Formats: sequence, C-alpha cells, structure tokens
Amino acid sequence: MTRFKQLVRFGLFLAVIGCLVALAPMRAHAAPYAAMVIDARTGKVLHSRNADTRLHPASLTKMMTLYVAFEAIKHGEISADTVVTITGKAAAEPPSKLGLRKGQKIKLRYLIRAAAVKSANDAATAIGIAISGSEAAFARRMNRTAKALGMTRTHFKNAHGLTESGHLSTARDMTTLGRHLFYDHPDYYNLFSRRSTHAGMKSVNNTNRRFLNSYKGADGIKTGFTNAAGFNLVASAERGQERIITTVFGGRSTASRNAKVAELMNLGFRRAPSHAAVRKPALPVYAGNVGSDTPEPGAAGKTIRLITAVKRSPRPAPRPGAAQEPIADTQLASLTDSIKDAVVAVTEEAPKTPEAEAVALAPAIDTTPVPTSARPLGADATLTPAAMASPPPRPATIILTSLEPAAKPAAVAPEIVTRMSSSGGRHYAINVGVLGSRYQAERRLLKTALREIDTLDEALRKVVKRSDGWHANFVSLSQEQADLACRRLNARNTRCKVIGPS
Repeated sequence: MTRFKQLVRFGLFLAVIGCLVALAPMRAHAAPYAAMVIDARTGKVLHSRNADTRLHPASLTKMMTLYVAFEAIKHGEISADTVVTITGKAAAEPPSKLGLRKGQKIKLRYLIRAAAVKSANDAATAIGIAISGSEAAFARRMNRTAKALGMTRTHFKNAHGLTESGHLSTARDMTTLGRHLFYDHPDYYNLFSRRSTHAGMKSVNNTNRRFLNSYKGADGIKTGFTNAAGFNLVASAERGQERIITTVFGGRSTASRNAKVAELMNLGFRRAPSHAAVRKPALPVYAGNVGSDTPEPGAAGKTIRLITAVKRSPRPAPRPGAAQEPIADTQLASLTDSIKDAVVAVTEEAPKTPEAEAVALAPAIDTTPVPTSARPLGADATLTPAAMASPPPRPATIILTSLEPAAKPAAVAPEIVTRMSSSGGRHYAINVGVLGSRYQAERRLLKTALREIDTLDEALRKVVKRSDGWHANFVSLSQEQADLACRRLNARNTRCKVIGPS
C-alpha cells in the first residue's frame, strides 16, 4: 500500500510538471495588451486602449535607432556610405542578427537595411556605436530625440530593444514615432515596405512580410517580439487619400497580432474622413551627439544663421535751401559702402605721418554747420583738437585783393589759339583700370583719388563704357599733372596710363 501511494504521488508530481511546461509559453506570451489608432494626416486619435501604459517595446526600439541614423545622415554627421568597423559588443548580440563578425567592415547603408527589414540586433548596435561612439551614449541620444518628439513616457537603454530593466515605451509614443518616421524622413520610408533586401552580406527577408502581403495598402512599419513584450507591431497603410497608423502591444502570436492590427486598421479607415488637410508633425529640435555635460565623439555643433542683409536704406533729408537730385536708396547704400571701404583701405595702406593721417581723416569730418542753439552747454570750452583742425594752407595761385589801385597792366600781344578750351588747357587724362562693372570702376576711382589726393584733387572722375569693359579715367588734367600722377601711382604698384588729347 505504501508503494502504491508513492507511485500515485510521483504520478501527480509529473502531471503538475507537465502542466507547468505546457503553460509556460502561454504565460510568457500573456503580456499586457495596448493599442492605438490614428489618422496619420492629422494625428487625430481614432481608437486607443491602454495607450499610455508603459510596456516593453521589443524591436519597435529599432524605429528610434533608425530615426536617429536618418537624422545623423541628414545633418552630415555620417554618410550612408561610411564604412563601419564592427565591435565585439555588436557581434556578440543574440538573434535575430545579420551574423556580423568582430573587426568586419561594412557600409552603414547595409546595417540600416538589416535593422529595418530583418530587425537584426547586431546591426542596430553597430549603428549606435558608429554614430555615438558607444551604445550607452547612443541610448542617451535616443532619449533626447524621444523627448524632442514628444514621447513623454519612453525611456531607452539600448539600440536593439532586447528586454532590459527600465527600457519601456507606450503605444501612444510608438505611434507618434511611426508618424514622424513617415513625414520626417520620406526618402527612407520605403525600407519598411521591402519584402526582402540585400544587406551587404546576404539577402534578408522582412519580419513584417505576412502583414504587408495580407493587408491591402500596408507599407510598413516595424515588428517586435520578446517573451516579456509579446508580439508588437506598428503598422501603416494607405487607401486613397487616407492613411492610418496602428500600434499593438502584447499580441499572443504573429497571426493573432496581425489579425488584430487588420481589425483596428479597418476601424481607422471607417472613422477617418475621406478628405482631411495634412498637418505634418513639427520637426524636432536636433539632438546631436551632445551629452549632459560634455560633447561626445562625433558631436555636431549648432548652426546659427545671421540675417545681415540691408532691408532699408533711408535717404537723409536735404539741407535747407539745397536742391538735390533724387538718389535711389540702393545707389545711396552702395555709394556709402564704397566711401567707407575706400577710406578704410587708404587709411591702412597710407604711411602713418601727421600729414597722411590728416588727409585720411578729412573725408570723415562732418562739415555740416551746427546751430548755436543746438550746441550743448559749454561746448566752446570743450572742443577737442580733432574738431579744431587747422584749415588747409591757402593755394599759392590765389592773389589777394589789394586796397590800393592796381597798376594798369602793360599791353600784351593777343594770343592766337587753334581750339577753344574751357579747362585751362587741361586736355590730358589718365586711366587707372578697366573693370567689369560701373560700380567697380567708380570704386577704383574713389580709392585712387584718396591715395593720390595731392595730384588728383582737381581732376574729374569719369567712367567710360567700351567693348572691353568699364574704363576708370581721371580727366581734365594738364600734361604735367597726368605724368606726375601716373609716376606716383606706378611707384605704389597701381596701374596708370596717360591718355593724351584726342
């Protein structure tokens, strides 16, 4: 009898063990269920259940890994053709995997394909290390990007999505990420609809091909599975002008999950309006490879663009009683800039002698008379030496008027001339360059006049357009003045050519 009881007890023990083994897969797959359905055009929620419950995202994580990779390529941090050296950490990741080996070199584009289509864990880790230098640094960047996208209840700890404490997300956040993938990186979105692709080493099949093949209009996005998460899927489909994005967490099998997603898709298409204005989500603030305290390897600086174009160049009011020709605002701005640049150039090039400094500063002195009533109190007592600069010396050719009657000049024989002159015999000119535009020619004349103010003070500036360009000329010079000016300019390595009377 005792022997019989022992056999019965042993049989019951085996039966219990068998039940536990049989129930183990069901318990592993009995993850919490959550779902979300939105109209992708507007972002409007059409259905939700447990959408804000934090759950294990599994390989839905790779959606963020790929989003960051697309962002890094867009901002020039890395290229799709960058050759990545596989680390031991990436090569050691468990399946699903591409089969990468430590030290192997492979282009980033193939790692992206493997992560998007096959959901390869080794490829995802290799992407993260290539962009941020380490998986931990890449996870921090994933979290910054998630925050910028508005994924408020998501926290990543790795690039592949294998179960790790604290690595959690929600159906709402993953739906948000799926919408941003579609609108923010449309050039790469076709990856998610490929049934198979070549990943550098071999061709790989899409883990979502069953749903893509069975549901009309489906074109993505990403599957995910772990024992803790169950069967997850973020799917997108388009019919006509309508696009629906559906997320399911915690499916019990691939077939039941796909069936549930198809059911929710149909619900979304029924509830979504036929016509709706597309309101794309706002692009997130660029996260970059910047940690909380110090930049990490590959950090990209922030680009700041300053708008410095002149929007308005008002014309000053004319002086009282002075008649002026109207000058266009753009002409005034160009002339002002030319004068300022020319003065600065001449000031830097001229020798620092008292006479040269006085000549360089002379054009900048404002000679507008100031009314006595407008002067500040005590202004006469506080004039600076610059404001009291002596006037230029009187030219020797000026004859002062005498109070005594001048003697009657002796008779002079009449002078016979062969041509009329209104310039005192100054029929010579000099050419200082042939430029490509009137503006450049006028600028050259202005700079030359400031450099050689002694000999060109009385010359007139003239721009002549000819077939070979715009000629910058000083006219109304005597032969002596023209020869002297050219000698002095040539000594300063400035081109000059004397032009005789024609």
